[in-house]
Amino acid sequence: MAIADNELPIFISGREDLDEFRLSGKFKERVEIYWKYDSNHNGMPSDTEGELMEQVIDSLRNAVEKDKLAILTGIYTGNNERTLVFYTRTSRVFGERLNDALAEFPQLPITLYVEIDPEWNEQQELYQFYQQEQLDNL
Repeated sequence: MAIADNELPIFISGREDLDEFRLSGKFKERVEIYWKYDSNHNGMPSDTEGELMEQVIDSLRNAVEKDKLAILTGIYTGNNERTLVFYTRTSRVFGERLNDALAEFPQLPITLYVEIDPEWNEQQELYQFYQQEQLDNL
């Protein structure tokens, strides 16, 4: 867990054992999906919105991970926003799959950001943060 500038908690979850994907050199693009939401007093989504978010994540993961087009590497939730971080082979095809996966849902308050990141810098920062948290909790 991290703390935002306004002292609201941000819960961070990430996946380990991603070396197969990172070292393959095939997943050079990072796609970040930002989902703004109205929150309760602590910056977290409501139970209803949280359930919808989980359904969307499941649908999206099924659409992009089944044939290793992309891999979800991290989720940040708090301060009125959830961020999903994927590494993908191609953001163009990822976008097509995203549209297909979200077709069954109402229009969502999401925006996307794409960056070329062959070194997986964001993932490395998340992993370093996790390691520091582990040391701090000893």
